[in-house]
Amino acid sequence: MKISKNHAVYFDYEVRNSRAELLDSSQGSGPMAYVHGYASIIPGLEKALEGKSVGEELQVIVPPADGYGLRDENRVGKVDRSIFPKDAEIKPGMRFRATSEHGTDQVVVTAVDGDTITVDANHPLAGEALTFQVSVRDVRPATDEEVAHGHVHHEHSHEGCGCGGHDHNGHDHEQSDGDEGCCGGHGGEGCGCQH
Repeated sequence: MKISKNHAVYFDYEVRNSRAELLDSSQGSGPMAYVHGYASIIPGLEKALEGKSVGEELQVIVPPADGYGLRDENRVGKVDRSIFPKDAEIKPGMRFRATSEHGTDQVVVTAVDGDTITVDANHPLAGEALTFQVSVRDVRPATDEEVAHGHVHHEHSHEGCGCGGHDHNGHDHEQSDGDEGCCGGHGGEGCGCQH
């Protein structure tokens, strides 16, 4: 059976950045699972998996435009300390969820200057060319429910990441518990997202 739209796909992977540093891997957590054709994983990887079969192994180099996008300096901005939780100690490297009229995004604090906080809503991997080493483990027709929801339903689905956001003015911030890696979790998505 070949990978095509409305098929549930399970694959093992590791992903490295342009400096060959390991960013993420399915080792120890089981294969990534997604429904093909619903932009659940980054476009460059989904495109490379189209037509592949169980047992195939491939190396895929995904340029930024087909991955997490190019860095956009318009997504870096300064906000006032007052929009953060009152009891939060704000330091560079901290991640927060920012909610605005555009939706919810994750931002990272890049600088603190008194009550002026610089935040960056670019995805941490924006601008990176990514190299995936992939091994296809299973392909099956997705269930009607999986197709309707756009993701695989099972207990141990390894689900993945989201993207950064829009502008920063007037956001309500909520501190994020933990780091979202390339394939670590939100919204039933796989190792990738729309941008």
